[in-house]
Amino acid sequence: MAKNSLYISDLLHRFIIEKTPIRGNLVNISRTYTSAVQHQSLPPVLRAALGELMAASALLAATIKMQGAMVMQIQSNGPLKLLVVECTDDLNMRATAKWSGDLGNLNFIDLIGDGQFVITLDPKTGSQAYQGIVPLEGSNISEILQNYMQRSEQIETRIWLASDQDAAAGMLLQKLPDQPELDLDAWDRVIFLADTVTQKELLGLPAETLLRRLFAEEDVRLFEAEPIKFNCGCSRVSVMSMLRMLGHEEVQGIIEEQGNIQVHCDFCNAEYRFDRIDAEQLFSAEIVPPPASMARH
Repeated sequence: MAKNSLYISDLLHRFIIEKTPIRGNLVNISRTYTSAVQHQSLPPVLRAALGELMAASALLAATIKMQGAMVMQIQSNGPLKLLVVECTDDLNMRATAKWSGDLGNLNFIDLIGDGQFVITLDPKTGSQAYQGIVPLEGSNISEILQNYMQRSEQIETRIWLASDQDAAAGMLLQKLPDQPELDLDAWDRVIFLADTVTQKELLGLPAETLLRRLFAEEDVRLFEAEPIKFNCGCSRVSVMSMLRMLGHEEVQGIIEEQGNIQVHCDFCNAEYRFDRIDAEQLFSAEIVPPPASMARH
């Protein structure tokens, strides 16, 4: 879907509705979305689902005070085996999907069967990660996430998502607990108004225009936008660290059997190769990042 202007793309906007306990986020991604899926030959239904999960990931990551990354996974025993999106605290994202068979004309509910939704908060500092797991409940990604928030966080949350082959977008509203409610009807009124939003509006309207259209009678404060971008984050150094964790004997066994070690990144399609000399060097010295001119896949 064509955008009205480049400035609405790849941005997250936070907003609050004054004199209520309601906060919200809006997100619109295009370059981030297409960069994440460009190396993956995803069927249209799966590409759209991954786009929605990417938009949802940015929306939820923006509600969490943490340093590190949030990883969202949909795991199922249906044709869709795995949807994964990682979003860091500075809104760098990557995503991938795994499936089996010909998805044909299946819709999302046909894809997932039985399964679970998993959110992992990884502080990336060596501290212990937090993981929440709930059954897949809902007919779409919005409902699955809303049920997760109700079960695990016990925060009133509503999410609207949209995705086509070129972009993804979403809106989140939350009713913060333990906040004074001067306007007792505010939540029901705002949700009623938000439910009128269309996919075309989410994908195509700038945040200020969309909020003004939806909540014309509300006092909405819109904050400065934050950029979102695709960034895989994999590197030869990180792969070397992973191989060292396997141990010298295991690595040498792979080398003897296959001649070298090849590691493929599902997120960005990078290939990392290690021959016998590389393998020996893994265990002979500390791993340090190579100079940029010498870094190689």
